Amino acid sequence: MRFAWLASGSRGNAALVEADGRCVMLDCGLGLKAARARLEALGREPADIEAILVTHEHSDHIGGVTRFAMRHGLRVLTTAGTAKGFRTAPPPRLELISAHEPFALGPFEITPVPVPHDAREPCQFMFSDGATRLAIITDLGRITPHVVASVQGCDALALECNHDEAMLAEGPYPESLKRRVGGNLGHLSNGQAAGLLASIDIARLQHLVALHLSEHNNRPGLAQQALAAVLDCAPGEVAVARQQAGLDWRSL
Repeated sequence: MRFAWLASGSRGNAALVEADGRCVMLDCGLGLKAARARLEALGREPADIEAILVTHEHSDHIGGVTRFAMRHGLRVLTTAGTAKGFRTAPPPRLELISAHEPFALGPFEITPVPVPHDAREPCQFMFSDGATRLAIITDLGRITPHVVASVQGCDALALECNHDEAMLAEGPYPESLKRRVGGNLGHLSNGQAAGLLASIDIARLQHLVALHLSEHNNRPGLAQQALAAVLDCAPGEVAVARQQAGLDWRSL
């Protein structure tokens, strides 16, 4: 199994997870042109994608899903709550999943992980190819016992590090937005992400990726330092998925 990000941040998110040459796209918050260009940069094209799996209905995750899926005839899988959040007509090949039951998609067994976020029915996902497990956990305001249990012993973890708490408090956002971002239905801080990492079994962990960094309220080095302190490793060993550059393939 391997994985990559086309983009990660408040202006658009999309990831690829691949096994046995078969690829799933997680979210598509990019326009058609940008999505195709970033796929090409990763050595992939739309025909390689088995389906699009959607985490929740916020525009930076769902904004490009319908157009991309319709243009390329792709299946779209998401929860019933998220499906109600499409601002335009939903894609014709829409399939509903339960947020509480594993399901098969291509070469993967996928386990949804419901998370606390200000969306209708948000969930993140654990991908398994039978030998290794990748957990992608982002867009949540707090760490729940279920999230902790879900990511125990994973081989790769991609984890939201949205903001540095001091930068958010002192930054340019209006107070209402600061409360939303830092609240229980908002986004994880570097410190919260480090707390999750400290609470799980990391004996099998090969890759750690920081996701969804705020352009105004965080810095890659701060996120890397927070996570590296838990692992007792050099900050550079923590990968960062970027808004423009995404993240190149990582293999398990």
